[in-house]
Amino acid sequence: MEILRIAIAGSVGAGKTSLIRSISEIEVVDTDKRSTDEIALLKAKTTVALDFGLFTIVPNQLLYLYGTPGQPRFDFMWDILIRQVQACIVLVDAHRPEHFHYGSQILNFVNQRVQIPVLIGLTHMDCPNAGKPEDIAIALGLHNATKKPPVIVVNPTQKASITEAFKVLISEMMKPSIL
Repeated sequence: MEILRIAIAGSVGAGKTSLIRSISEIEVVDTDKRSTDEIALLKAKTTVALDFGLFTIVPNQLLYLYGTPGQPRFDFMWDILIRQVQACIVLVDAHRPEHFHYGSQILNFVNQRVQIPVLIGLTHMDCPNAGKPEDIAIALGLHNATKKPPVIVVNPTQKASITEAFKVLISEMMKPSIL
């Protein structure tokens, strides 16, 4: 049995917990706690350590999914989790341009610590004020990137959309790395 470990990162409300809950074949292990700060304006609960789920991508190949906290004050968990995974999906909520800079910070955080494949998943693209994928990529600092990660639309509540994101990410993982 091959086990691939994938981190799911992003800002608060980007859809990390929803993605893992939508696809996991086990009851999700989570560390959600009641929001007590400005996050309470967005949602009642927030992840403070991690979410964990698993998904069989093909027979004999399991994905272990680790959802990271979305708040910077819990970034010590990012460091712990990112060093244990083989790839990362960074979810960016397309309808909140104020979160684009944070998505860029997450990408930089990952790239400074590990050399793993990354996929950018744009969520909330169905919202009327959602940005265009090419504009979001520029806001994330990907316009001049020599090795630009794939940027795709992901609906974290739809299994087919999540599965497609996993396929794209695994395809990235199979590419030979250029040192």
